[in-house]
Amino acid sequence: MTMRIPLGPDEFDITILENLIRTAYPNVRLASISVVDAALSSDGDQRVSTARRIAFDVTYADDSEPDLPSRLMVKVARPEFREIPLYDNEVAVYTRIGKELPIRVPRSFGGVRDRDSATFGLVLEDLRPMHATFEDVLSPLTADDTAALLDQLAALHAAYWESSRFKDDLEWVQPHISGPIHELFTSEHGVALLINHEVATHQFKRELVQATGETTASLRAKVARVQAHQAALPCTLLHGDAHIGNTYRLPDGRRGYLDLQLTARGFCMHDVSYTIVTSLSVEDRRAHERDLIAGYRQRLVELGVAAPPSLEELLYEHRLAMVWCLYIGWLTSPTENYGWEITVANHIRISTAYRDLSSSAAVEALPVGA
Repeated sequence: MTMRIPLGPDEFDITILENLIRTAYPNVRLASISVVDAALSSDGDQRVSTARRIAFDVTYADDSEPDLPSRLMVKVARPEFREIPLYDNEVAVYTRIGKELPIRVPRSFGGVRDRDSATFGLVLEDLRPMHATFEDVLSPLTADDTAALLDQLAALHAAYWESSRFKDDLEWVQPHISGPIHELFTSEHGVALLINHEVATHQFKRELVQATGETTASLRAKVARVQAHQAALPCTLLHGDAHIGNTYRLPDGRRGYLDLQLTARGFCMHDVSYTIVTSLSVEDRRAHERDLIAGYRQRLVELGVAAPPSLEELLYEHRLAMVWCLYIGWLTSPTENYGWEITVANHIRISTAYRDLSSSAAVEALPVGA
C-alpha cells in the first residue's frame, strides 16, 4: 500500500489518520481529530529513540466502528532514520500477529510502512488515559516486579517455542543472524559506525568499555559469535528489545511491554537477561538473578514447554547475553535519547554484570566456529 505518512503533527489531517486506521478497520469514519501532544525530539525528557509519537483525540462518526478509543498514539518516522528496517518490522509484527500475541502490549489500530516515501505510521492505544506508569532504570523495581515482567516473557516464549510456524506463516520473522536488521547491527557501515562515534565522543562510555577489557571491535566480534551459537538453540518469538525502558505498569499492578521494532526469532535469554539486568540495581541483580531465571524456567514448564534448557544452561546463556546488552543495547543510544542519568545508569548496570558474570570468558569458552 502506498501512503505517505507525515513526519510531524502539522501535516496530519483527518483523511490521513482515517486511512491509517482503515488498514485495520475498513469501515471506520472519523468526525474530528485534534493533536494532544507530540514527542518529536531527542531531548531526554521526551525519550524519543528511533520513532516520533503524536497523540490525537478522536471522535468517530455515528455509524463508524464500535469500541475504538477516543485517544490514539501514532508512531511516525524520525527524519534521520527514515530508511531503517526497524519500522518495517514493527508494522509487520503489529499488523500480522499483533492480535494473537500473549504478551501485554498496546493495542494496534492500523499501520503502514510506505517504502516509496520512506515513511511509516502505526496507530496504537495511548496508555496514559489508563494511568499507566512508564518504567525506566531509575524506577525502584523489586525482584517481584521483575518476576512479573518475566512471566510476560514466559507467556510469549512458550506460545512460540520451537514453533513450526517459523517455516510457514511466520517465516518473515527475522532471526538474529540474517536479514535487514542483522545487517544494520553488524555491518561495518551500520550501527558499528554509531557505536564507534559514541565511544570516541563520550568519555564515560569509553572508560566503561575499557573497564570490561574490551574494545568496540572485540565486542562486535563477540556479538556475532554469540548469535551464531544461539541460532542453534531452541527458537521462539522474542520481544527483542526488552529493557526496562520498554515496559509499563497499570494501576492494578499488571505490567506490559512497549516497542516491537526488534521483535525477532531467537533464543529466550536474549529477552530474559535484558529485562533482568536493566530492571534491578547491581546489588539486587546479584542477589536475585539465579532465582529469577529459575522462576522463568518453571513458568515455561507450567505453560507447556516440555523440555526447556536446564537452569545451568540458562545461566550460562545469561552470561553470553550480556554481550548484546552492552554492545547493541546501550552503546548505540546517544545520551540525548533518554537523558544523562538513565543512559549512565544502564551502562553501569550492564557493564558491571558483564564483569560479574565473566561474560568475556563465557564467549571464549564457546566451541571454535560458534
